[in-house]
Amino acid sequence: MKPLTLPRTFFKLALLLAFTALGVPLLAAPRTVPDTIAQRVVACTVCHGEEGRATNAGYFPRIAGKPAGYLYNQLRNFRDGRRTNAAMTHLVDHLSDAYLREMADYFASQDLPYPPPQTANAPAAVLQQAQTLVLQGDAQRNIPACTQCHGNAMTGQLPAYPGLLGLPRDYVVGQLGAWQTGKRHAAAPDCMGQIAKRLTADEISAMATWLSSQPLPAQTHAVAAGTTPPPMDCGSGPR
Repeated sequence: MKPLTLPRTFFKLALLLAFTALGVPLLAAPRTVPDTIAQRVVACTVCHGEEGRATNAGYFPRIAGKPAGYLYNQLRNFRDGRRTNAAMTHLVDHLSDAYLREMADYFASQDLPYPPPQTANAPAAVLQQAQTLVLQGDAQRNIPACTQCHGNAMTGQLPAYPGLLGLPRDYVVGQLGAWQTGKRHAAAPDCMGQIAKRLTADEISAMATWLSSQPLPAQTHAVAAGTTPPPMDCGSGPR
């Protein structure tokens, strides 16, 4: 008498039922990753926060809503060696100008709320010293007011001057210090490099304190380019 044989399909069905009863996950369908600019810049959000909205509690700057011209210039600066950061250089080292422009346009289009000011209860004398430099500059030392390029409300000016409010205090100190020591450059003529070298360490600290203590106005977008020429020839500004 021949032994009883069961069809192979029976064993497959039995294994399927057993795995299901034991809670063993079955093979899932392959995940499809959308080919969008939002997906392709996810690596940027590791440091700069979701959609580029980094908080002011850390060190990394917010890039959401910054003028596209400014973001594009900075991406090129990292790629071309005018700014030094190993992670940033690694990300953009082999990207074309067109791709960098696409990245800049994406983050510039993010219209997101800002957090409250980072700094509170700063000494009045420090705030007054900084406010004078930010709003009036120092003509004797050829230091223009920050508002002449970054807008009266310090939210930036199109097409390429960034807003300075909402940034971490330490980041502002670090970037002005990098310009002073030559670790950060912009396209020549590097107007910010020239200005930073005319500031003292105490003035840089005071300005960073003042900027990080200011609330954002109701209108947080960069303003349109003015009709008054900038106070200095700036390689990263309007051409």
